[in-house]
Amino acid sequence: MSGTAPRAVLSGHVPSPDATRVVDLGGLPAELGDWRPKLVATDLDGTLLSSEGVVSPRTRAALEACWAAGVPVVGVTGRGPRLLDSVRTALAGRGIAVLAQGGFVVDLERDEVLRTVGLPREQAEAVIARIEDAAGDLILAVEDAAEQGEALAPLRVQHGFEWPYPEPAHLLPRHAVIPEGAVLKVFLRSSTLGQDELLARARRVTDPADAEVTHAGLGFIEVLPPGITKATGLAVALDRYGVGFGDVLVFGDMPNDLPMIGAVTDAGGRAVAVANAHPAVRAAAGGLTSGHDADGVARYLEAVLAGE
Repeated sequence: MSGTAPRAVLSGHVPSPDATRVVDLGGLPAELGDWRPKLVATDLDGTLLSSEGVVSPRTRAALEACWAAGVPVVGVTGRGPRLLDSVRTALAGRGIAVLAQGGFVVDLERDEVLRTVGLPREQAEAVIARIEDAAGDLILAVEDAAEQGEALAPLRVQHGFEWPYPEPAHLLPRHAVIPEGAVLKVFLRSSTLGQDELLARARRVTDPADAEVTHAGLGFIEVLPPGITKATGLAVALDRYGVGFGDVLVFGDMPNDLPMIGAVTDAGGRAVAVANAHPAVRAAAGGLTSGHDADGVARYLEAVLAGE
């Protein structure tokens, strides 16, 4: 918390009813054929983690089994650097983690930052203005690029923005939310439009040369530096491992996962949606597994490893 400012209001985010759905894989998934992964890439929230935000014992065992089989596991998340410790815990401090939708990549074992990208203030303000012209007044939250190296650096949140997690925040008036320097990402929430409609309108007016826009299923959209996606962030990790997209098994649940799903499937790799995934993700992925509260990633990995 900053000073005596109140904590950001919680949105009461409710897990999908499909989070506990069990999908019977019936042994080795048919979509794999003779193909086997050299690396596993997985989203965290809504995919690898339970609704409580933790890695279950079964999932932990499956991840360890991958490492033991010589298959690295890369966590690819929208969580920002202020949540690096939680990402480190989820991945047991192993390998490389891709954060901030690809804008911050870190080698957890060497504590080495491999990529960090910010969006200049003026560029962010211009993109926000265009989106508001198309969608009406929006409420903002910002992750400050200048603070991304600080442990637990709080978000800059406009009064009235419902943030779905109970964490410290600088609650600020609208004119003070965007800092003087670059931002890592901007969160935009509408009081009248759902996240899918808001994203559709934002994409119609946002040139990819100016910014990327996406959403992670939390009720708001995100504005990122141009070229920053989970695919380009994952590419940094793959380069370190000497693995191509065609050798990756990827798991996801929300539209922010679509760029890496597309990059993997286009190259001949395999993509799997959890049962609670957004319809667009289920349509893009070639495989389906159980929901994230039913150890969907673990169940799929167990089937893959058993089929070796």
